[in-house]
Amino acid sequence: MRDHGRYAYSAIAQRPAWDWPGGKRLAVFIAVNLEAFPFAEGMGIPLVNPLPEPDVQNYGFRDWGNRVGVWNLLDSLDEYALPAAALMNTAIYDLCPPVAEAFRARGDEVVGHGRTNAERQCDMDEATERAMIAACRARIAAEEGVAPRGWMGPWVAETHVTPDLLAEAGFDYVMDWTHDDQPTRLVTRGAGSLVTVPYSKPTNDIPILHAAKWPPADWADALIDQFEEQRRLSKKWPLTFNLSLHPFLVGHAFRLKHLRRVFAHIAAAQEEVWLCRPGDIARHAATVV
Repeated sequence: MRDHGRYAYSAIAQRPAWDWPGGKRLAVFIAVNLEAFPFAEGMGIPLVNPLPEPDVQNYGFRDWGNRVGVWNLLDSLDEYALPAAALMNTAIYDLCPPVAEAFRARGDEVVGHGRTNAERQCDMDEATERAMIAACRARIAAEEGVAPRGWMGPWVAETHVTPDLLAEAGFDYVMDWTHDDQPTRLVTRGAGSLVTVPYSKPTNDIPILHAAKWPPADWADALIDQFEEQRRLSKKWPLTFNLSLHPFLVGHAFRLKHLRRVFAHIAAAQEEVWLCRPGDIARHAATVV
């Protein structure tokens, strides 16, 4: 059977015991996907069945997220004083710079997320992918004053050499791998070190709210159930709870109403859990995995 060669099998129940900072057992981070799309070309999540280009209805659905939805979401994050990580398409800096400025003002971490979600790394050859990763890292460093430490590929897509290219470019962690609830150290072809930060697809807003079309109230209930059961399980082994959000989905008022319930629940438990950003998780993981 073919194997990726990036990590060996490890049963979570058989790993050495360790804690998150402060003796906490559940790390909690919120990732906000900040994505920008060119008009009438490339890929993009459709709200309704795609039409021949120019598909103004679906383009407008995604554009609404940066014009309105993200500001609704930021208002709620601020209300509950919750930190976040901005998964940044670098096209945001050109098309809607106030969005990047708002997350910068909050002190949130910026994670590399490609140029635009209209393209995928798995469609690139190695030279093209290397150049894209380097360009994104350089642009974020220029805009934020510090290079990003983490990466999530557009569409969570990779090639066979993506971890190698990320390590060679100077990244410390990647969020594409969804195989565990704890960070994992990946084997790369060079001297660079790369760890994974867990990113949960089952509770992600796109597969539940968009693909499965759950009612927002049911999604919020599932998130709270996930949080509480992970809190119980974390007494046995440390875990990561990730909340992944897309403003063009959760920024709508009828969904935001129920997301705010989740925010309130997390904020009420902050004395017992570690509210952090993915870079914090990767930094701590480098000492324990």
